[in-house]
Amino acid sequence: MALSVGTQLGSHEITALLGRGGMGEVYRARDLKLKREVAIKILPEEFALDADRISRFQREAEVLASLNHPNIAAIYDVADANQTRYLVLELVEGETLADRIARGPIPAEEAFDIARQICEALEAAHEKGIIHRDLKPANVKLTSEGGVKVLDFGLAKAMSGANTGPIALSNSPTMLSGTMAGMIVGTAAYMSPEQARGREADPRSDVFAFGCVLYEMLTGRQAFQGEDVSDVLASVMKLDPDFGSLPANLNPRLVDLLHRCLARNRKQRWYSIGDVRVELEAIRTSPFKVEEKPVSATTARPVWKYVALISLSATLAGIFFLSNLNSKSSAPLTVTRFPLVIGEGQTFTTTGRWMLAISPDGRRSPTSRIAKSTFA
Repeated sequence: MALSVGTQLGSHEITALLGRGGMGEVYRARDLKLKREVAIKILPEEFALDADRISRFQREAEVLASLNHPNIAAIYDVADANQTRYLVLELVEGETLADRIARGPIPAEEAFDIARQICEALEAAHEKGIIHRDLKPANVKLTSEGGVKVLDFGLAKAMSGANTGPIALSNSPTMLSGTMAGMIVGTAAYMSPEQARGREADPRSDVFAFGCVLYEMLTGRQAFQGEDVSDVLASVMKLDPDFGSLPANLNPRLVDLLHRCLARNRKQRWYSIGDVRVELEAIRTSPFKVEEKPVSATTARPVWKYVALISLSATLAGIFFLSNLNSKSSAPLTVTRFPLVIGEGQTFTTTGRWMLAISPDGRRSPTSRIAKSTFA
């Protein structure tokens, strides 16, 4: 039921409406007993008289109370007053991540810091056996000190029940938004494919939702879109996000991380959000690709300088070659002398042209001229 300003629930006085969603209404209230500001969340009317739902809600609230983490909005109490079942929650001042994204894509360094804190919140919850099931930018608060608080932990799980088989889509927490079509679409866009098919979620379902949130931070647009709920769910189950919309200079490891977060087959996703956090921290040291800077026109050397340099190198090489050649050719030649005995009665004449050849054994005509001289 809707509450008006001034309504008192136990020791809490309603001071303002903060928002409405598929899981109920959230109000700002004053704790008159402890003198502090709190958030009051009431169950949707369709669950207000469901004993089984209320029982699960109570058990889940007890588990959430054990989550003491700086990135998780605390739960203070579960109470009944005026026939209304409600939660008393930590009031987190600041804008939601959805409000921040509405102003445009978030720079990579800032997005990395937000993503890391979301991972730490999910990791702490998963270690306690709690699955969020409804992670989205509207459920993330950004504090003025730069902190991140994840809201509504465990509520979606409590609402969907503990059945291990398929659950009806009408009971899926992301579908319980009444006539608020925009809220339905916004929530459906972060569902994992297994949730969209009505199957049981596990920690990898939160990994998928985290991938959707990180993609949206970097691009300023939802990973999965459509004109109505059916189109959005079909996109989640059948299509891949437009990874081309990511900033062009992102580190390729970050793109790979998103691919693994948003894999439709959960067996191909990161197994735990802790692994995602570790990878993010490694990438954060260099979130962008390292590219060679193009040489500007003012610093580029004119072409004629390269031609002159090549010509000078060739000239020097030629001079070096010729100097070596001359030094070798100017070296004194070794003269070999040996006597040549002319047979008795034979003479040489210097008239005409004669060829002198040496026979290898003195009997045969020389086939290979070892030495020859021409006389004129």
